[in-house]
Amino acid sequence: MSASEPAGDGLRLSSAHGRWVLTCVVLASGMAMVDGTVVNVALPRMGRDLGASLSTLQWVVNAYMLTLSALLLWGGAIGDRIGRRRALMLGVAWFTAASVLCGVAPDEGVLIAARGLQGIGGALLTPGSLALVRASFHPDDQSRAVGAWSGLTGVAGALGPFLGGWLIDGPGWRWIFLINVPLGALVLLLAVRFVPESRDTALGGRPFDVLGAVLAAVLLGGVSYALIGASAHGSPLRVGIPVVIALAAGAAFLLVERRRANPMLPLSLFRSRLFSATNGMTLCLYAAIGGALFILPVQLQTTLGYDALEAGLATLPITVLMLLLSARAGALARRTGPAPPLITGPLVAGAGALLMLRIGPDSGYAADVLPAVVVMGLGMSIFVAPLTATVLASVDAARAGLASGVNNTAARVAQLLVVAALPLLVGLSGDAYTSPDAVDRSFHRAAVVTAVLFLASSCAAALFLRPRSLRPRLKRAPKPLCRSYLAVNCPPLEPGSRAGQAAPSPQERGAKEQ
Repeated sequence: MSASEPAGDGLRLSSAHGRWVLTCVVLASGMAMVDGTVVNVALPRMGRDLGASLSTLQWVVNAYMLTLSALLLWGGAIGDRIGRRRALMLGVAWFTAASVLCGVAPDEGVLIAARGLQGIGGALLTPGSLALVRASFHPDDQSRAVGAWSGLTGVAGALGPFLGGWLIDGPGWRWIFLINVPLGALVLLLAVRFVPESRDTALGGRPFDVLGAVLAAVLLGGVSYALIGASAHGSPLRVGIPVVIALAAGAAFLLVERRRANPMLPLSLFRSRLFSATNGMTLCLYAAIGGALFILPVQLQTTLGYDALEAGLATLPITVLMLLLSARAGALARRTGPAPPLITGPLVAGAGALLMLRIGPDSGYAADVLPAVVVMGLGMSIFVAPLTATVLASVDAARAGLASGVNNTAARVAQLLVVAALPLLVGLSGDAYTSPDAVDRSFHRAAVVTAVLFLASSCAAALFLRPRSLRPRLKRAPKPLCRSYLAVNCPPLEPGSRAGQAAPSPQERGAKEQ
């Protein structure tokens, strides 16, 4: 069967064709995931090579997160309409081309622009990978296919520190981007040869919410620019103008989304108090995670003298714990209700953040770094899967896919905001990231900020979650298949769906509601 032919009832995972399709989508997801896990590790080396300030390095991270966050829901809609395979190939080609531009960037300005372009490609390929798994495989094999996709993608995230650290210490940081060229070429070859095309014909010719996506990007960009400018001691005008632009874009975004027939972000979801509360918790939790993973590699390399490979491997226990324990935590939450894990998990992770206060110039990995990383990873393993299930339980089953997409976007926005705000909060700016003493002081303040964010989420769970009212809905939900927090783009299963079958995409749900 050629790639352009319909798959009938779907491919079988046991067939050679099915295994090639799975290989293709895992490699596509892995490209974006590995890139996300190694860029933070490469920041100190990038800064030294480019003579860049900390604010420039913040933009290296946030240019990618900005376009990815603003366009993630829109990227899923494109795949449903023009064809999921076509959207995946477009995203991979775009991501690969932008990666080349990152790898050859002569200065920080070109690098930041290229990272923004990379985020556009990521917004196309990230939702498309899982959508292709759901659309390509036979219903009887979807459980195993989605489980294999989730597990193998998590393994790709775990391998990122090995590969990225080796490249940074060896050929150089530019190769963490250039390595995407052979990977992208292989994905495109496999997609053309093996992946069947699919689309949602029910969507017809409904217009894209282009204005909503643009306003979201302006809003997030304005906030990031203001926060990063303030941390760099920018003038009041340099900080104030972006704030005004962001406020105007935010007001316009709310107005547009309220009036559009097919909005990118249906505001009616937030009429659910529980949905609003869980997304607020998501912002706190993923801001804490993003802050820790942003500042810890800098501390390890600048203050403790780790090389890039050692800094990357230092956080590997978090990924391993997530792979091993997240599914079990989801099963536990179905028995106890979501409140216990969503209260205790952030507290455990916050304790891990406080243990980071012991990490200093004379610290050893086994005695000081490893305990903090392990305790934080345990806490994250406890709360990630129950958080996902609670988001789904907060809305009607018909809107589960849409709720999942919004929650995933909230997680990306949280990571963007914390990278912009954390240096300002902890007093790190300019070239201070090259000073061991300055980094050490700021790192300890950042550990406290991270712990406070975890605590805030735990308090919100205690205030807003009602275990008895939610427990029956969570019991009907199948066991979550997303085994790693790195696979944040994996839409959870909807309550009441067949075990192992992923929830329909936001666009599919929107079409049915229409």
